[in-house]
Amino acid sequence: MLVDEAKILLGFSTNSCPTPCQVKAAYRRKISEAYTCLLSGTRHEGQHGVGYSRVVRSGVPRGGRKNHPLIGLPFIFIILGTVTLGGTNIARAYRKQRADCPSHNPFLP
Repeated sequence: MLVDEAKILLGFSTNSCPTPCQVKAAYRRKISEAYTCLLSGTRHEGQHGVGYSRVVRSGVPRGGRKNHPLIGLPFIFIILGTVTLGGTNIARAYRKQRADCPSHNPFLP
């Protein structure tokens, strides 16, 4: 939504520069106009007893199924890759030292 459209929707003129408090008050006014049934707790005569109800989820997790193994899986791959890379570097250095000077290597039999 463009800024001009938002200003018109909230009741401001397009060339005005409202403060954040004015925007917040206008937004609350629009919400109270759109959802008067929330304030009074009653339904309008146009709504029936049986109808479609939409559940709005909040952004806060409320329990349920947990995927802890899936969250830790990338970290396990990173750790295994690091250990493998370090092991290959150590093995390569050991083979290079054994080939260069086998008699001076104290780790060889």
